[in-house]
Amino acid sequence: MYLSHLDRETFSCSICLDLLKDPVTIPCGHSYCMNCIKSFCNEEEEKKKIHSCPQCKKTFIPRPVLEKNTMLAVLVEELKKTGLQAAPADHCYAGPEDVACDVCTGRKLKAIKSCLSCPASYCEKHLQPHYDAAPLKKHELVAPSKKLQENICSHHNEILKIFCRTDQQSICYLCTMDEHKGHETVLAAAERTEKQKELEVRRLNIQQRIQDREKDVKLLQQEVEAINGSADKAVEDSEKMFTELIRLIQKRSSDVKQQVRSQQETEVSRVKELQEKLEQEIAELKRKDAELEQLSHTEDHNQFLHNYPSLSALSESTHSSSINIGPLRYFEDVTAAVSETRDKLQDILREEWTNISLRVTEEDVLLSPSEPKTRAGFLKYSHEITLDPNTANTHLLLSEGNRKATFMEQQQSYIDHPDRFTVWCQVLSRESLTGRCYWEVEWSGGAVYVAVAYKDISREGSSYDCGFGWNNKSWALYCDRNSSIFQHNGVKTPLSGPRSSRVGVYLDHRAGILSFYSVSETMTLLHRVQTTFTQPLYAGLRLGFTDGDTAELIKVR
Repeated sequence: MYLSHLDRETFSCSICLDLLKDPVTIPCGHSYCMNCIKSFCNEEEEKKKIHSCPQCKKTFIPRPVLEKNTMLAVLVEELKKTGLQAAPADHCYAGPEDVACDVCTGRKLKAIKSCLSCPASYCEKHLQPHYDAAPLKKHELVAPSKKLQENICSHHNEILKIFCRTDQQSICYLCTMDEHKGHETVLAAAERTEKQKELEVRRLNIQQRIQDREKDVKLLQQEVEAINGSADKAVEDSEKMFTELIRLIQKRSSDVKQQVRSQQETEVSRVKELQEKLEQEIAELKRKDAELEQLSHTEDHNQFLHNYPSLSALSESTHSSSINIGPLRYFEDVTAAVSETRDKLQDILREEWTNISLRVTEEDVLLSPSEPKTRAGFLKYSHEITLDPNTANTHLLLSEGNRKATFMEQQQSYIDHPDRFTVWCQVLSRESLTGRCYWEVEWSGGAVYVAVAYKDISREGSSYDCGFGWNNKSWALYCDRNSSIFQHNGVKTPLSGPRSSRVGVYLDHRAGILSFYSVSETMTLLHRVQTTFTQPLYAGLRLGFTDGDTAELIKVR
């Protein structure tokens, strides 16, 4: 059996919105669950109200008699057998996060509209009069809202339909006659129209800025791709050229080795040939000496004289003076020549390496402009920095919105915090510093340390690991009325230059530049550091020389 939406509502209790249970009818003809209408009437009695029908609002004196509706009871039982669910689906009921219909009794349905004129929220059924009744058609309907009460004046309980431009707030018409009398007022709708126009202009400006920034992001992405492509090509090409250079050096090394070995073989062969001739001559001379010795022992004078001429004759001698002995340091000249070539090549590579490094650095300079020359140039990179109370030593009093630190002999009542300097009278900034930054410190009193440091600098105890300028995690400029000293990792560098109560600090984190300036009518460089920063930096101040010493991070313009 198929039943229309109207049929389902006919057999539903308008109080619990479920199928009728033990249906009863009151004198006006409307039917309800027995328990639902009893509870409704009991509530009215407790509030000392006149009894009425929840639907048509007809009143009854005395309390209406409940008559069981036998026909409806039979029909409802038949409907239950068919499995009909008369109540709306669960998702139609208002949950904790939903706006509920203000007219529904019992379990409330979700509101589909709120009326700013009533003001109330309505489900689909109870909203229908706003579409049918002519007076209600003029009401302003909006999406369901839980904040309708905010549209009611808390003083006069009237709808806020007027906007006071003098006090910039919404008011009711009665407000214009007392506390807002004489103020510039307009209808809230008219003010909304004006503000809507301003909003659209602002949105256009924002959208234009978004487009501009997206273009900038795209250009920067193209720049990144160009940098990466150029760097990859430079690495690839340089590797090829260095490989060719290494191959050439290896070939020259092989050539020298081959020439030396060839010359070695030639010279050794020449010397061995002479050696063999001399050894042959020695053997011949020894044989001749033996014959002469034998002849010397011949007793027959005639035999001696006869043999002497033939035995005394000697072959031509290979005299030692005819042997050309090469210098003992023959091949050391080759070593000297190779050494000289090596030194020249090292000099060339050293000079060219400087040139190569400069070229690589120039690529960085394209992205990181040179240090400004004027104070106006520095101020373009000015940062408003505040001091972090959680890092401040207990003898430092912070003021001026945590921009000023004053040394006090009396300890301050700070809560314990692991970031606090426990012994050194120091404090770090809340903000981390990367990129290009500039700030100025105004100081007075005995002396001050103006510093930058990594966040992981030690905090607890009196060791030099905590003190600005005494370790490799911090860089500090010490200033008093007579001198200025730069300090890093315990190394002190006395500085010359004009004394000033204001110090300017310039940081180019990416380029590894940290500069300190004396600021008066002009800016004078006191010291510049060129290094590599491996972490974000934090501005730091150290006081503690005389009671009342102050240092303040100035708001520069």
